[in-house]
Amino acid sequence: MIKKICFLVALNVSSLVFSQNNIREKLGSYLDSLFVHHKVMGSFAFAEKDQPAFLKVTGFADAAKQQKANMNTQYRIGSISKTFTAVLVMKAVEDKKLSTDTKLSEFYPGIENAKKITIEHLLQHRSGIHSLTDEGEFWNYYTQPQSEAQLVSIIQKYKSDFLPGIKHEYSNSNYILLGLILEKVYKKEYAQLVQDKIARSLKLTLTKVGGKINTSENQALSYQYMNGNYQPLPETDMSIPIGAGNIISTPTELLKFITGLENGKLITKTSLKQMKIFVDDYGYGLVKVPFEKYSGFGHTGGIDGFSSVLYYFPELKTAVSFVTNQSDYKSENIFSRMMEAALGRDFKMPDFKGIVLSEDELKEFAGTYSTAGMPVKFNIFIKDKTLMAQATGQSAFPLEATSKTSFKFDGAGITVDFNLGEKQFVITQNSHATTFKKE
Repeated sequence: MIKKICFLVALNVSSLVFSQNNIREKLGSYLDSLFVHHKVMGSFAFAEKDQPAFLKVTGFADAAKQQKANMNTQYRIGSISKTFTAVLVMKAVEDKKLSTDTKLSEFYPGIENAKKITIEHLLQHRSGIHSLTDEGEFWNYYTQPQSEAQLVSIIQKYKSDFLPGIKHEYSNSNYILLGLILEKVYKKEYAQLVQDKIARSLKLTLTKVGGKINTSENQALSYQYMNGNYQPLPETDMSIPIGAGNIISTPTELLKFITGLENGKLITKTSLKQMKIFVDDYGYGLVKVPFEKYSGFGHTGGIDGFSSVLYYFPELKTAVSFVTNQSDYKSENIFSRMMEAALGRDFKMPDFKGIVLSEDELKEFAGTYSTAGMPVKFNIFIKDKTLMAQATGQSAFPLEATSKTSFKFDGAGITVDFNLGEKQFVITQNSHATTFKKE
């Protein structure tokens, strides 16, 4: 009887492992399907019990050379860099080089409200400092090198959005300033601080401050997929997002970073606890993240055509990370499928059925559209036989037909429904719909 019970237990364990392996294989097929349908390409990983448990890489590091990406390909991680910066700030606090109450005026007195803005305000995006990336002129210089003096001059010329501490409003300028402040207090370049205080501690060999992308060094370019081709996107000069988005890495090394952070390998538990004081769901370079009944933390990122996710769930000891260098699909969908697979659950595969409209049919939608009470206009135009949409001061994005008059852009969860008779369209994102009329 005892032997039979042991056999049944062993059988159940074997079935569970078999099921988990099947689900992970299905997750790999899901990611392959996204690539085949030109929805996403990039690198994907998750960890269970703080140990790597899944890795999948799809697509190209350099499409023109047909150079495939691999597990060591480095990608720009965008605003996940802010978590690195926040960790460095807490290291500076531990080293007694800064306090979270230190005033911005000690470093940059020319910025509006500098005497009232603290390091904590910068960390939590509660400073009121206007984000330089929100201005149309940003797109005139973002590919060109900028010095500290130039960056500070740009930031301080904008009027403050609100008084410090009143509310949370995301601003890349906050973390650019933190990156510059770290260089001042340590008298070292930000890149060296990342290496000395984070990468070396965790033995990260592929995580560093990036520069001009070099595919011969296994670094990925970013792309937009249009008309059957991967079109490379311009590169932000990495002197600009210092502290806010200038790091390159891989998902596997990002998992090491966030598990190392959670397990006290970078800063003290007291410092980490302070980073996790969430106000409006934002801490110190960390976002509060829900998944079903569980609560996690981490950050997302976006720069050029790169999009990144890094989340950790302490209760589950599960971490998820991925970086894409081409995407026409919602990151939230990928994250949900990866979490379900990490928890051993089955999930539904997507169905990518669209329709193809002729160029003559697409021409009926072209034009400039506006709406009362909003300064934003949409230019709808055709490029390489693809219908494109571009809002004022924003990058253009492709629209995929789902019917004769309806389109979608999965990358941002956008749907666009045209009414040719009324010469208007309704754009919907996150359940919020707005009507624009052709001028």
